[in-house]
Amino acid sequence: MQLLYFGWIRTRIGTGRETLEPPADITNVKTLVEWLKNRGEGYQEALEDLSVIRVAVNQEMVDLDAAISPGDEVALFPPMTGG
Repeated sequence: MQLLYFGWIRTRIGTGRETLEPPADITNVKTLVEWLKNRGEGYQEALEDLSVIRVAVNQEMVDLDAAISPGDEVALFPPMTGG
């Protein structure tokens, strides 16, 4: 699974991209984020408030209950504002 991080999430985690193989019981975005929080302090800090995290799976905006699979691209980013 390809994970992409943007904005302050990227800063807190310390990387913009990584390839991971989550356990088989990680089947939706919420369980993925909860699993990521256990990867270290930067992840915990970046992902502590899910209400301010936006998610795209395979470049489509999704909710936390969206299904994911091993070959997916999952992007996590803070809300954006335009101007």
